[in-house]
Amino acid sequence: MPVLVASDLDRTLIYSSAALHLTMPDARAPRLLCVEVHESRPLSYMTETAARLLAELGDTAVFVPVTTRTRKQYQRINLPGPAPAYAICANGGQLLVDGVTDPDWHARVTARLAEECAPLAEVRAHLQATADPAWLRKHRVAEDLFAYLVVERELMPESWVKELAAWAEDRGWTVSLQGRKLYAVPKPLTKSAAVREVARRTGADLTLAAGDSLLDADLLLAADRGWRPGHGELADAGWSAPGITALPDRGVLAGERILREFGRASRARATGGGPA
Repeated sequence: MPVLVASDLDRTLIYSSAALHLTMPDARAPRLLCVEVHESRPLSYMTETAARLLAELGDTAVFVPVTTRTRKQYQRINLPGPAPAYAICANGGQLLVDGVTDPDWHARVTARLAEECAPLAEVRAHLQATADPAWLRKHRVAEDLFAYLVVERELMPESWVKELAAWAEDRGWTVSLQGRKLYAVPKPLTKSAAVREVARRTGADLTLAAGDSLLDADLLLAADRGWRPGHGELADAGWSAPGITALPDRGVLAGERILREFGRASRARATGGGPA
């Protein structure tokens, strides 16, 4: 039975320059590999050691990137190693198989959202009516599934976020603040549902996962073992659960540590040592 490794990308395996958290002296900083370019500029990085670990992971596991990014945003990323056979985008709303969208999965997701949640148009209208132009920089819709704002976080009142979260909760939506982006996402739109579908298709009986945000909590809970870094929404909230390891590592070195843990656990299974 294969091992399935399902991991969030941003601030879990890959990092913008602002999120690297390089606190050591410059001469001791790790060598970095750029894995994303946007508008001709380098955007996301991992350490060269992490890149090697990710490339090696394919020997013992099926690696599945799991991201809230849209398909277009995900396709900017050039990860080391073979192209993943499966990738999950739009927080579980899009399942890519060999780089191609699975239309049946998307249809299943959209049907469920229509049945269980307030429509996207209502949420968009509320965001546009209540967000203050003093701190709002962009308002975006992702794959016609959810909405997100780009904000000046230091200017945005915490009270507004709390009020929005309560309003969204009553309509079957959830709110997540990650860096300068605030996401409003339907509750049934989950990474875990898409990962379970990939596990079914691959026959995997052991799932390992990692993530840093509240939108990753369901993914971690659905896995047999999970890891979260020492930064991000989950760390800030002190979130934990059985089978989840809270790592002390922060920034790009946390991504390297997570890949070491993935490799160790998947090799243990491959050599008959169980999921340890």
